[in-house]
Amino acid sequence: MAVQAPPHRPFSPGFPPDDPARRNGGASIAVTLRYPPLAFLLRLYTPVLEIDGQAVPAGWGRFVQSVGSGEHRVHVHVPYLLPSRIGAADVTVLALPGRTVELEYRAPLLSFLHGALGAPPQRYPGARAAWALLTVAVTLGVCACIGWLLDASGSGL
Repeated sequence: MAVQAPPHRPFSPGFPPDDPARRNGGASIAVTLRYPPLAFLLRLYTPVLEIDGQAVPAGWGRFVQSVGSGEHRVHVHVPYLLPSRIGAADVTVLALPGRTVELEYRAPLLSFLHGALGAPPQRYPGARAAWALLTVAVTLGVCACIGWLLDASGSGL
């Protein structure tokens, strides 16, 4: 028994990929949830994914939810200690029959920033600010060590 492959169609951001499993008129929304490697402690928290106000069981990684055709509001945030929710992000998508809408969520590097949610690929919010803070902290640490070494060598004379 031969299986015929579907015709090749290149992916375009304005035209979602064909999803033969949903030919019955249904649609689906696929959300990939990611956290930045520098914020590895976010792995301890389970992100909250909501579609049209209804909670969808999710965690870090890719999750697919069947939905009806039409517009849907997707919301993601990460419950945290202080503040109680970080990286809140919302987007409204149009789900077409027989298609899957691909979304990507990126949690922020700094807890007071919003997350990024939209068509992949997304960038981690706050990356520049986090690198700037890290550079300042390393520079201050190096200056403190040099000052301590100079002070220790000067007091021995």
